[in-house]
Amino acid sequence: MMAEASTPRKTTKIPAWKKLHDTVQDANTLRQEAVSAQHDHLITEIETSDGPLATTLRAVYDGDELGKFQETLDTRIKSHDREIERMCNYHYQGFIDSIRELQQVSGDAAKLKDEISGVDSELQKSCDPLLAKGDELVKSRKIQKNITAAIENLSMCLPVLELYGKLQEQMKNRRFYPALKTLEQLEHTYLPRVISHWFSQTMSEAIPKLREKIKEASMSELKDFLESIRKHSEKIGEVAMTHAAEQNNMDPTIVKKKLKKRRAPPPPNPFSGEVEAMPEVVREDSLEGEEELSAQDLVDFSPVYRCLHIYSVLGDKEKFETYYRQQRWKQARLSLQPPAAMHESADAYRKYFHDIVGFFVVEDHILHTSQGLVNRAYMDELWEKAVEKIVATLRSTAERSIAFCKQEKSCKVSNLMLEIKKLIVLFCHTLKGYGFSVGRLLELLLEMRDRYSEILSEQWVDIFNDIFREDNYTPICCNDEEEFSLIMSQLPLNDAELQQSPYPKVLPYSQFVPSIYNQVKEYINACLKFSADLHLSHTEIDDMIRKSANQLLTKTLGNCLSNLIKTPRLSLIQLIQISINMNYLERSCEHLEEYISSITGAEKDSVHIARLHGTSMFKDARNDAEQHIYQQLNLKIDEFLELANYNWMLAESSGHASGYLMDLVAFLQSTFMSFTNLPMRIKTPALEKVAKTACMSACQHIAGTMMGFLLDNDIRQLTLGSLQQFNLDLMQCEQFAASEPVPGSNDGTLQMAFADLRQLLDLFLNWDWSLYLADYGKQQSKYLRVQRLVAISLLEKLNNADKKKNNLFASLKRNERDKKKLVETVLKQLKGLENGTTPQV
Repeated sequence: MMAEASTPRKTTKIPAWKKLHDTVQDANTLRQEAVSAQHDHLITEIETSDGPLATTLRAVYDGDELGKFQETLDTRIKSHDREIERMCNYHYQGFIDSIRELQQVSGDAAKLKDEISGVDSELQKSCDPLLAKGDELVKSRKIQKNITAAIENLSMCLPVLELYGKLQEQMKNRRFYPALKTLEQLEHTYLPRVISHWFSQTMSEAIPKLREKIKEASMSELKDFLESIRKHSEKIGEVAMTHAAEQNNMDPTIVKKKLKKRRAPPPPNPFSGEVEAMPEVVREDSLEGEEELSAQDLVDFSPVYRCLHIYSVLGDKEKFETYYRQQRWKQARLSLQPPAAMHESADAYRKYFHDIVGFFVVEDHILHTSQGLVNRAYMDELWEKAVEKIVATLRSTAERSIAFCKQEKSCKVSNLMLEIKKLIVLFCHTLKGYGFSVGRLLELLLEMRDRYSEILSEQWVDIFNDIFREDNYTPICCNDEEEFSLIMSQLPLNDAELQQSPYPKVLPYSQFVPSIYNQVKEYINACLKFSADLHLSHTEIDDMIRKSANQLLTKTLGNCLSNLIKTPRLSLIQLIQISINMNYLERSCEHLEEYISSITGAEKDSVHIARLHGTSMFKDARNDAEQHIYQQLNLKIDEFLELANYNWMLAESSGHASGYLMDLVAFLQSTFMSFTNLPMRIKTPALEKVAKTACMSACQHIAGTMMGFLLDNDIRQLTLGSLQQFNLDLMQCEQFAASEPVPGSNDGTLQMAFADLRQLLDLFLNWDWSLYLADYGKQQSKYLRVQRLVAISLLEKLNNADKKKNNLFASLKRNERDKKKLVETVLKQLKGLENGTTPQV
């Protein structure tokens, strides 16, 4: 073998076409084998598949070898046929043996059948008596079963009938809530047990009607309840407000008006036949027992609870709540409507407040004792609507009450306002105790407080005017210590010098000073009454009192004083006394400040405390009085000056002053002498200043009027003689001014009032025009106060008089012509000053 292996083999070269032929042959063979394998697979699927063969058959028909497949299938069928034939041949002998055995069994079965028929006949004969007894037993069992069923049905029906009878009895006795419970038990527990009986259908149909009947009956009770609480609301509110008054330490008599006991009249006098009038006795214990009652003691709330439960059980709770709230809101609107004559008395206000409080007390009780019938949100909404109506009603009715009291004059407006305020405060305390917000009502009280202050101010106008009318405007004279102590207790203006002076003591002021001071204190006390029970701080009360006091002092008293000062009937001495009184009233403001701090409890030096404005008001009143003094004096002076009757064409003066002016000087001397003769206690620096100012005002007024005489446009011409006469009158005025008509007026200021007239008359009487023109516009000019236009006016009037005179005697006097020429020259130079030309002297 090694030799063979080592021997080189001779290689034969295979042609290419032969290699290709072999390759094609091999490919065909592989293809035939693959087709055969596929056909075998498809046939196997057909043999073993229990389902549809559509997919397999589709694969057969989709292929290209359908004929080949049929050949393969025929081959497989022939193979199976040979297998079947082989198996049949193998089991044929066993089949023959089975047929023979079956024939033998058939004979035995026929014999057995005969035997069974005989046994059956014998059994039938023996069972006939037993079957007869069985039929009887079945009948007995049916009867027993029917009896048992009847007993059971009666046992089920009797409770239903008894319960229905009980329901009818409860309906008859108007026990609707138990009846509803019975109805629910009957419907849901008992009737389902007897649903097969005919009467159950009748009862089932009657149940909705019974429910409606119960609802209607309970609603009828609810309506009766609503009517009952409407009647008792006022009483419930009165009791609630009485309890609130006791809890807040307020007077319980605010709540109810006192009832008068009726007594039998006494027998008539047997002699005169007259019947003595019985004193009215007030019943204060008529309601003592009722005051201890509460809302639930006065009203039975069970109908509303029953109705609520009934509607809740029936599933109509929301409907019931809506109806209840609607009806209660209607009742609330009735309670919120004021009585027809509410503005005429405080008792009508009480009834109004009692009704409203009673309504909300009932609602509060329902809130806390029922389950969801009313809630806090509903109560708050109801209260918000009510409080808006209450505030509007009280605001309008209070104004009507004020107007009614003013018209009837049967009651005092301030007292009625206090009663209303107390009722509102107690109303707020009562409802606040039940959890309601009363902020808007407290704001209304603040409005009423301002209105109350205005009403008091109006009342105090009459009081002040009465004081002014009754005063004698003379200083108070105290003859003994008792009178002096009384005045000092009214107005504590301590004065050490006055304390040590002997009796009779003369006070500087008149009686209206302490009277005004005490009435202002009364006003402050009246304002303080309104702040009681408002739970305000001391500072708030103090601010309120000071605000009202300022209103009284600045407006009411200020206007009264202004009207007093303008009264024509007052004399100068009375006006002077009023001016003195204002000084002491101004000093009294400090005592009023202390008094307000003492009654309000606020610290006097607190930075939050407003100061009284009375000091400035009294200063203004004093100034007004002083101005009126000056005006009155000037008016009196005008009466004298109106008597002036100058002859402006007078050739020469009369040599003495005019009569009207002498009378005027005499009047002024006597008037200012009255200032000097006042008691020493009254002679204050302020009074001396008033006297000096009055005297200066009088001199200025006289000087101004006299200057007006000269410059009167109706006077077209005048002479030097008339100016000389006018100069004599002026000299009397200057002598009066230099005579020191009031102490301390000798400093030359009074004479300065006549300086303009004096320089003017000196210029014309001395005919010193050269000096006037030379020094014109210079501060050191002798005639500095002479105005150019005034000088021109007088010169023209002089010139007019000369023209008239020269027309008559033009050829008689040469000096008159020279004088006329000189006047015209001066006029021309004066008018030239207006154009800025330099005068030629």
